[in-house]
Amino acid sequence: MNKLSLYIIVFFLQLNSAFAQVTGNTPPITQSDSILKLIKFIPGKYNYLNVDILDNIYLITHSSQLKKLSATGDSLAVFNDVKKYGNPSSIDVNNPLKIIVYYKNFATIVVLDRLLVLRNSINLRNKNIYTVDALCSSYDNNIWIFDEQDFKIKKIDEQGTIITESADMRMLTNETPSPIQIIDASNQLFLYDKKNGFYLFDYYGAFKSSLPFLNWQNVAIDHNVIYGFSANKLFSYTLQSLQLKEYNLPAYIKGYKSIKALNGKLYVLKDSGVEIYKVL
Repeated sequence: MNKLSLYIIVFFLQLNSAFAQVTGNTPPITQSDSILKLIKFIPGKYNYLNVDILDNIYLITHSSQLKKLSATGDSLAVFNDVKKYGNPSSIDVNNPLKIIVYYKNFATIVVLDRLLVLRNSINLRNKNIYTVDALCSSYDNNIWIFDEQDFKIKKIDEQGTIITESADMRMLTNETPSPIQIIDASNQLFLYDKKNGFYLFDYYGAFKSSLPFLNWQNVAIDHNVIYGFSANKLFSYTLQSLQLKEYNLPAYIKGYKSIKALNGKLYVLKDSGVEIYKVL
């Protein structure tokens, strides 16, 4: 076993929680030289990858279909109208029963059910909301957005009506935030800004703290652990112990199109398809 593999094993034992990622062109992997075991390969040409807490996999095909697959790769649902408003800016699968597809250029949210059937669409401009980069489903089945026009976190219902909103974040943080991602997890709301890091709020919009982790990508939160990737490294931060860990991604992980760490697995989008690894 090489020194890098030993470091990685120690890292995961200390975390005591499974972690997942997504890789690029990958040679065969065995238990003897890696803590990752390839458990599934889904062939195909895809432009987008996401995963929910139930291990369902969401992919956008080259023919512009949004597909939902089970953990075993079986097809569960298809949404054919994903490019009605152009390419989606983001797809939130935080709530597996409520998928949110967002089109920034049209300020439009499309809400799908668990079978990817259209439930509703929301034109934010009709609600005088014009600039939103980040949004997600909320714990109570509504939608969180960050309105960059007045720098407030707002919770809206499926009709676009504002239920609650925070104070101006510039007044709360003494910064001008520009979050690219919102995550509702661990009884908190996380806003991630590549230039300023994480902002943590409670469900009433009260600012709690910040975390100065910059330039992360593919951020995910799994059982009180925040994961992110930057410069061919994995970073993890455990909320309870306040420990930050990092390690270099092995050579066979590099070159991916997209990567996701969740549910004790590593999900990797490559040119040839999706590889799923289990953490041993």
